[in-house]
Amino acid sequence: MSEALVTMTGITKQFGGVVACRDVDFTIRAGEVHALLGENGAGKSTLMNVLSGVVTDHDGEITVAGTPVRFHRPADAQAAGIATIHQELDLVPGLSVAENLVLGREPRTRLRLLDRRAMLRTAREQLRQLGVDLDPRRPVGALRVGEQQLVEIARALSLDARVLVMDEPTAALADAEVRRLFATIEELRRRGVGIVYISHRMEEIEAIADRATVLRNGGVAGTVDPRTAGPGEIISLMVGRSVETLFGSANAKTGAPLLEVDDLTVRPRHRRPGRCEPAGATLTVRAGEIVGLAGLMGAGRTELLETLFGAGAKGRRSGSVRLDGVAYAPAAPRQALRRGVGFVPEDRRGSALVLGHATGRSIVLTALHRLTTAGIVRRRRERAAVAGKIAELAIKTPSANVPVGALSGGNQQKVVFARQLLAGPRLLLLDEPTRGVDIGAKAEIYRLLHRLADDGMGILLASSELPEPLGVCDRIVVLRAGRTVADLPAATTDAAGILAAAMGQHSRPTRESA
Repeated sequence: MSEALVTMTGITKQFGGVVACRDVDFTIRAGEVHALLGENGAGKSTLMNVLSGVVTDHDGEITVAGTPVRFHRPADAQAAGIATIHQELDLVPGLSVAENLVLGREPRTRLRLLDRRAMLRTAREQLRQLGVDLDPRRPVGALRVGEQQLVEIARALSLDARVLVMDEPTAALADAEVRRLFATIEELRRRGVGIVYISHRMEEIEAIADRATVLRNGGVAGTVDPRTAGPGEIISLMVGRSVETLFGSANAKTGAPLLEVDDLTVRPRHRRPGRCEPAGATLTVRAGEIVGLAGLMGAGRTELLETLFGAGAKGRRSGSVRLDGVAYAPAAPRQALRRGVGFVPEDRRGSALVLGHATGRSIVLTALHRLTTAGIVRRRRERAAVAGKIAELAIKTPSANVPVGALSGGNQQKVVFARQLLAGPRLLLLDEPTRGVDIGAKAEIYRLLHRLADDGMGILLASSELPEPLGVCDRIVVLRAGRTVADLPAATTDAAGILAAAMGQHSRPTRESA
């Protein structure tokens, strides 16, 4: 066995009366990928916050290379060779890629001025080592979420850490970017870097992890070899029960066409780098049907959903969109909501939630008109609506008054769903609906989608996790450069077929096949 870079022994941390970590032992060895698994709220984030110096008032001991240490701030952990890639991106949108990569470590000239030439040279080298083709002069705020994630990874790797904590590093990455990251992880492993890998994707854990430690309710439920244990055993350790099926059963019957998109093209007034607007998108979603949107990063999935919700780029449009047989071209989300269209965006924290708002207020935000009389919100009606959605979606929160930012990622996502469902949509647009949520919350979301489809709702779901549309959807529409290139029945296709279409090895479907 390789040397232990970091050993955590008996780590215990309470927040008020809630025990977040209870007597946790965790070891990271040189050249090892050690997966840390568990449902949201199991204690993973708290344990890693202890390791990274964010949480300092804890019980237990940390040793680095055999020497006991006590971190009083994140800078202490970084100085000890521990770097963290956070699930929620920690970048400055107004700065360029290069400025973010060297933030806090900016190269200086002899006159102590910022050496921009050296900064760009350093940034290009860091991106090259990761295999990322990005202009280091571009503002980070203009990048897609997946591209921002790659910048975050490049910055963490540039610290030359001996221990690297990766918290959901592939949550916003397409398959090609995931393979690139895995190649980088293999190189780091050869260099003797120890990696803590936090992910809810079982196939990733089996592919790259040497060990997997599972936390449940703040304690260690077990440590296994993921290559021999299999996902069933790991999931059982995570949730404390056997999970027979993750995706659930498909809806047996569908109704009339609800959404019909025919050769939709958007020519924006102002082009934004990194965006791929619809350029010949064709698809149909029937009542009671779950349709998947697949494609490589930059294929235009998010842009198509935003356009259908009235939140896309402004500009000239061609083609047609019909909702319930009537022309549909919302200029703003409010118009889409009035027509019965809901949208769960990819970035829940940045685009869907006000983290300081109470959970209850967050749920009713899009449906206040249903809860008012003469412009006055009826509090009893509001409380009843909130309580109903919290119970229906099993949102774990001590109270409706708790800030939504204090909830786990899976419960935050349920709040976003609750808000949209309270508005009573007939068509639900979903962009990466299970990004960053644990396996138990995923199963609950999948069951919810099947229940909504059984009730006659149409669902259009964009996902970069190919097992997700294959397991949940009835059909899968594949986009490439904003254009529909395939419309595949989920029951008779596989990941290879979807990737072949996404890479241009599949003929475009006719209007009849769509």
